Amino acid sequence: MTRPALAALLLLAVTACAGPSETAIPGTTAADACRPPVEGFAVTTDADGKPLPKPTENPSQETKDPHTISGPSTATLTDHGIDPVESTQEPSLPVQVKSCDGKSVQVEDVSRIIAVDLYGTLAEIVFSLGLGDQVVGRDTSTGFPEAARLPKVTPSAHDLNAEAILALDPTVVLTDKSIGPPEVLEQLRASGVAVVFFDDARTMDGLPSQVRAVAAALGVPERGEQLVRRTQGEIVKALSLAPRDAKPLRMTFLYVRGTAGVYLMSGPGSGADAMIKSIGGVDTGTDIGLTKPFVPLTSEALIRSQPDLIIVMTEGLKSIKGVDGLVKLPGIAQTPAGRNRRVIDMNDSELLGFGPRTGRTVEALAKAVYAPARS
Repeated sequence: MTRPALAALLLLAVTACAGPSETAIPGTTAADACRPPVEGFAVTTDADGKPLPKPTENPSQETKDPHTISGPSTATLTDHGIDPVESTQEPSLPVQVKSCDGKSVQVEDVSRIIAVDLYGTLAEIVFSLGLGDQVVGRDTSTGFPEAARLPKVTPSAHDLNAEAILALDPTVVLTDKSIGPPEVLEQLRASGVAVVFFDDARTMDGLPSQVRAVAAALGVPERGEQLVRRTQGEIVKALSLAPRDAKPLRMTFLYVRGTAGVYLMSGPGSGADAMIKSIGGVDTGTDIGLTKPFVPLTSEALIRSQPDLIIVMTEGLKSIKGVDGLVKLPGIAQTPAGRNRRVIDMNDSELLGFGPRTGRTVEALAKAVYAPARS
């Protein structure tokens, strides 16, 4: 996917796919790759609906008023690695999957998996399910250490390469509509590879459904339930880091790629809004009435938003020569965030992935906002 195409993609509202109901072939189990999220992500209950333990203490209660903090900081995970669930369950195959593009796909073999999307989420889920040894290729966004040895199938930014994928002889490809081009995925199907599309929305609410859908498609639903319970517990713990009594900070997420001339402001449904809400902030894009996940950045929108801090991806910040370059963008100097150089950056593959490491992501972001480390 080219940079202009990526920008166009981000301007589109992310919607759930809908496919016709399918009847499983006798002798197979059935799975739905396009499961809608449960209404209101139940971060206070486990996968069985049982209450999770309440956080014992809020470590940010004693921090200073967050409005008085100035200067940039980086949100960093304490552990970038993947922690697979422990399970003896072997994949139960074949699985008849209702793919999110409306196709019916039979998954017969998961010995050679390729999982690709714009954020690296699908690969993170596969590795967390304990199937990392069966993954044979990765996309550019899959940046955790366990996948570093794998060859990339996106040699040009986020564009999939059919030859690179077929050279790895995959038995199943997991993907979504956030990555392409679609002609490549159709070419893979025509060659006989099982290609399963999943919901491309990245939200806190959709995380349990996404994990369960991937696990079911790979024939390990029990591992999926284990991973959902663990991830929910980590998120509950991380959500307690935001101060309860301080006036909420106004936060803006900007997607910037200076080398490509891409400057976007996030709104509802971007994924950034869920992250901001999770750490006790006010998403300014939603607050000023934006109706799309991403819109072109304007000085008028920034000045109207008046963010106390700005969140960006680390590589995006580098592309505009750091905080010095960011504050020169039109409108930023006229905001509290610009005047105080209050900028938080985070690794591109971790900030909006909404995978099994989301609890760690929320924790790192909250610490960078409310208790930033200073060198």
